[in-house]
This record gives sequence, C-alpha cells and structure tokens, in this order.
Amino acid sequence: MDPIACGRMATLAARFIDPILSTMPAAPAATPLSDTEYDRLTRGVLTAIESALDRWLQNDLVDIDSQRSGGMLELTFPSGTKIIVNTQPPLHELWLAARAGGRHFRYVAPHWLDTRDASEFFAVLSREVSAQAGMLLSIVS
Repeated sequence: MDPIACGRMATLAARFIDPILSTMPAAPAATPLSDTEYDRLTRGVLTAIESALDRWLQNDLVDIDSQRSGGMLELTFPSGTKIIVNTQPPLHELWLAARAGGRHFRYVAPHWLDTRDASEFFAVLSREVSAQAGMLLSIVS
C-alpha cells in the first residue's frame, strides 16, 4: 500500500473506527476449561433447552420441534423459522443462529457470555425464542 493510502487509513481509524470501538464493551475473558468440562457444560445447555421445549409442549403453550445431532440443536417454529444452537469444541464456544443474526458465546463462570457485548446466553436465547414464537417464553439453565 502506498504511503498516502496508509495515512488515510490511519486517519480513518483515528477519527471514526477507534471512537466507535471504544464505546463497545470489551469481550469477556473466558474461564479456562478442559475439553471434558466444556463437553459437560454444553451438554447441560442443550439438555436445558430440550427440557424447556418439552415443558412448553406438555403445557400446550407452543410446539417447537427440535432435532439434536451431536453438538447441534435445531429448533423449528410453527412459522417455519429456525434457531440453531451449535457447540464449537475447538474454540470452547457456543454459537447461536437466529432470525436476528448469529452470536458467539464463551464460558465466563458461571455464565455463557456473548463475545461482543457480554449478553448472557439464556437471556438472548429466551428473547430470540419469544420473538420467533410470537409469545413470551423463558429458558433458564
């Protein structure tokens, strides 16, 4: 890159990018986990989600279909929309894909927190499930 372009990039970063990034919370530092601990924690998360879906079905609130394949749980709503929760063992992260977009979470004891804004996983999931189901629903660990 030529020196003029480098200077323009530095100016852009100093005037616009750096001030915007400085207003964003820092990504939380992950709690160190062994692969065994990570596996136990993520299995617990997926089981908690499946238990909530079963409870809602038994109480005639909503019928959200689920399909679990290894570390991936796919939720299909009556409207046909989906939410996917996926474990990422190499990264020790939990990923959430919903209509509103994708998010990555890492374990910061005792919660799974978003890597961008530190939102708690079950709070985000409850909000996304509620939006896609068209009713207020809550999932807790």
